[in-house]
Amino acid sequence: LQAVNGKEVAAIVGGLVDAEALIALKDLLNRVNSDTLCTEEVFPTAGAGTDLRSNYLLNTKIAGVEEADVLLLVGTNPRFEAPLFNARIRKSWLHNDLQVALVGSHVNLTYTYDHLGESPQILQDIASGKLLFCKVLDQAKKPMVVVGSAALQRSDGAAIHAAVSTIAQNARTKSGVGSDWKVMNILHRVASQVAALDLGFKPGVEAIKKNPPKVLYLLGADSGCITRQDLPKDCFIIYQGHHGDVGAPMADVILPGAAYTEKAATYVNTEGRAQQTRVAVTPPGMAREDWKIIRAVSELAGLTLPYENLDQIRKRLEEVSPNLVRYDDVEEANYFSQANELSKLVKQQLLADPLVPPQLTIKDFYMTDSISRASQTMAKCVKAVVEGAHAVDEPASC
Repeated sequence: LQAVNGKEVAAIVGGLVDAEALIALKDLLNRVNSDTLCTEEVFPTAGAGTDLRSNYLLNTKIAGVEEADVLLLVGTNPRFEAPLFNARIRKSWLHNDLQVALVGSHVNLTYTYDHLGESPQILQDIASGKLLFCKVLDQAKKPMVVVGSAALQRSDGAAIHAAVSTIAQNARTKSGVGSDWKVMNILHRVASQVAALDLGFKPGVEAIKKNPPKVLYLLGADSGCITRQDLPKDCFIIYQGHHGDVGAPMADVILPGAAYTEKAATYVNTEGRAQQTRVAVTPPGMAREDWKIIRAVSELAGLTLPYENLDQIRKRLEEVSPNLVRYDDVEEANYFSQANELSKLVKQQLLADPLVPPQLTIKDFYMTDSISRASQTMAKCVKAVVEGAHAVDEPASC
């Protein structure tokens, strides 16, 4: 860190990183004059991008779906991506006559819905009022539009976000609902994304691939979004994580961190609600809380960060983004009309490729992150599910 220029230092954070570690890593890189801080998860930055929180939150909130009367799902399978949210949808469908429509691949959501098609170009038809479903949406008193984060990671993600923003703004205007009701919603799949965006991290790793660094800090980055082949041969890689998954084998130095069950930490869910974890078990061996490791690295590098305990680092969090320490509360997002106006500046075109959510079936549903991939119990569960499905597919002959 001392021997290289700031522009030659970069960091990537994974989906299970807590807010304290995020701010510590941001402060460390800022002290070496680097702002190349990226998340593994991609999110479109055209238009308002991540500058307005309303662009990337589940603004109606998870419980809000129980008040909605019309729900439009775009490129998502909430049954597998967010089971608790899907349970709320089903509850509202059963008891409140919620009407549900889906743009994307046909999936089993455990309730009936209108399948409008798979092409993202259908979104343009909805925005311009060309489909029969538009009449249903226009008559809704409390409409809700939910787009899966995976749909926004396509090459036409910005265009999809812009189209959904237009649909949501039109529905909000025609419904006559008050300012308290939010229509536009993003359903995230990883625990760290909202806090990272709140703290100013850049979504995706394209900036790193275009300008390969000489020092790369991988903080729980285990999705394989970058490989050794994407980096210079002399790039020094620091991996910090708790299960030594995909990112660890290509590292020059490995720093053992703590999982969310092993530390008091802050996470922000998809609706923007700050939540705390408690220590259930102590970290094994020499593992430490992630922000403490980064603080120790800063001291060794002669760039000591100005906090030594949890209260101090949370005060630093409050300085940067006050909502991150207002636990169990949701800081309401605003500027929906402004975000929609900025989305009209997006020049990207919608592709014809169908909107396919990342998880269509139950296969490996339980092994989608570094913790569950390392779990022997989860491995046995997946094996049982696969064998059970195989037995159904090939029934024994009499």
